[in-house]
Amino acid sequence: MLKDTLFKTLKVEKGSFAFDEKTAAVFDDMLARSVPFYSEIQRMIAELAVSFARNNSDIYDIGCSTGVTLLNLAGRVPKQTRLIGIDFSREMLKKAKAKLKKNGVLERCLLRNVDLNRDLEIKNASVAIMNLTLQFVSPSKRPLVVKKIYNGLNRGGCLILVEKIKSNVPELERRFVEFYYDLKMRNHYSRLEISKKREALENVLIPYTHDANIKLLKKSGFKLIDGFFRWYNFSGIIAVKK
Repeated sequence: MLKDTLFKTLKVEKGSFAFDEKTAAVFDDMLARSVPFYSEIQRMIAELAVSFARNNSDIYDIGCSTGVTLLNLAGRVPKQTRLIGIDFSREMLKKAKAKLKKNGVLERCLLRNVDLNRDLEIKNASVAIMNLTLQFVSPSKRPLVVKKIYNGLNRGGCLILVEKIKSNVPELERRFVEFYYDLKMRNHYSRLEISKKREALENVLIPYTHDANIKLLKKSGFKLIDGFFRWYNFSGIIAVKK
C-alpha cells in the first residue's frame, strides 16, 4: 500500500480534488488514515450485507473505488449472489480490477464505469452500499440517485449508507472538526496537509447533516431506518425496503 503524501507538496486550488491516477494510487492509505474506525466500518458493512444478501440477486457497491468492500464480500456472500462495483473513476476501477484479480475473486464481480449523476441503474438488488459516496453526488441529484436505489432494491433489501456529515449545531461542529483533525494528525498528517486537502475538497465533498440524510431516505420510500455507526462527523445508516 502506497503512503498518502499527496498534499505534502501538491499545489491545490479550491475544489480541485479529483479521483485521478495520483489519488487512486494512494487511496487505500488515505481512507485508512482519514476515516475513523475505517476497518471496523468495513467489517460492519460486510456483516450487514451478508445478513441481507439473497441468492440470485445482486449486491451493488456504488462508489466502489479500489474494491476494498467488494473484496471483503466476495468470500462471504452466497455464490449465487453477483457483486457489482460502480464508480465514475476509471483509475479507481483499474485499481479495483487488479486487486480483485490478485485475490482470485474477479470472476465474482462485475465492474461498471458509471456517472451517478446521470446513468445509475439498479436492478434485482438485495443490498446496495454507498460508503462515503453520496457526499460527492451533486445535492440536486441526490434525491434521484437514492430513489433509483430504492426502486432497484427487492422487497426486504437494504441500503447501507456511510457519510461524512456536519452537525446541526455550529458550536459543536467546530469541536467535531477539530477532533477529526486531531485524529488525522495522530495518523501522521500535518496541519498543512489537512488544510490543503480541505481546500481541495471544498464544493466537491458536500456533507449533509445526519437528520437530512434520514429525511432523504424517507422521501425516497424507505420506512425502516436506523443508525449503526456514529463518530463525531461520520455516520452509518441502514435503510430497509419493506
